[in-house]
Amino acid sequence: MVFRRRTRTLNAAFFVLVVTALLDVSGGAEPAADLKKTAPEKSAAKPSRKTFKLPGLVVDFQKRCVDVEATICLDQGMLELIACTKGSKEHESIVAVEARPMHIHTALLLLGANNGNPAMSKPVDEQKTRWVHVPPRGDPVDAYLAFKNSDGKTVEHAVSDFVTRSDGQAGDFPAAEDHAEDDTEFPNTFLFAGSHLLDHGSGPRRYLADESGHVISIATFGDELLCLPGVHAKSNDALMWQIDATRLPKVGSKVTLRLRPQKKPAARTDRAGVRGKAVDTETNQT
Repeated sequence: MVFRRRTRTLNAAFFVLVVTALLDVSGGAEPAADLKKTAPEKSAAKPSRKTFKLPGLVVDFQKRCVDVEATICLDQGMLELIACTKGSKEHESIVAVEARPMHIHTALLLLGANNGNPAMSKPVDEQKTRWVHVPPRGDPVDAYLAFKNSDGKTVEHAVSDFVTRSDGQAGDFPAAEDHAEDDTEFPNTFLFAGSHLLDHGSGPRRYLADESGHVISIATFGDELLCLPGVHAKSNDALMWQIDATRLPKVGSKVTLRLRPQKKPAARTDRAGVRGKAVDTETNQT
C-alpha cells in the first residue's frame, strides 16, 4: 500500500546537525574552539578526516562509500528486500544489518547524496477527497556485498549478482524516467528515498524505517530508506525476484553492505562549505 499517513520527508540539514554534534562529542574529534583556530590553516579542498564511524557502519570519505556491517540471513526464496534491520524481515531479505536506517541515511548525506521520498499518495485538496500518486525519487546509490573469497581476499560483488527473476513471473520492471532498465536483469542502483519522519505528539519525531526495518526494498512499502524506481507490489503472487545463491556466502556469514552514491559532492571553498556539504542549496531537496 502506498504511504498515506501524515509524514514529513527528511530535512538534510537536520542530519547534518546530528552529525556535527556527533563530531563534536566523539572520541578523536577536535573541540569546536580548536576547529575555529585551526580552520584557516587546513585545506578546504580535503575532508578533515578520512573516515567517520556510527554504530554498525563506517563512512569512507576517500573511497566515497558507506560500509555497513551485515549478516547473510537467507539463501533461498522470494525477496521483498535486499537489506533489512536485524530482527525485522530476515525471511524476505538477503542481509540483515545492525545499523539504524537513520544512521545510514546520515552517512549517505555526509557523502553528498540528497534524499528524495518513497512512493506515496498526497491529498490535493483540504478535504482530502482527491489524491495524487507521487513516485519515488532520490539520488542514485549503487549497492554491493563485500566479503572474503576462498583465497582470503576481500572481493566486492554487485547485489544484482545474488538476485534472479523468479520462475513463472514475467512482469515488466517499472523504469523511472531517464533510467531505462533491462527487464530481464535485476538492477544494482537504488534511489535514496530517505523514508519519512512521523510526528509523534509532543515527543520526538520517529524515523519510520527504524521501526519497519526497510533498508533496501524491492517491494514498495512507502517508508523504505533505499528503493527501486517505480512502484512494486508486495503480495506473494506479484513478487518477481528471488535469491541466486550461487556465489552467496552461507547463512550467518558476516559481510559488508557497501553503499556508493553516484553523485559527486560539490567543491568546497570554505569552512562553511565543509559543514554544509550534504545540503544541495540549488535543489533544496528534503
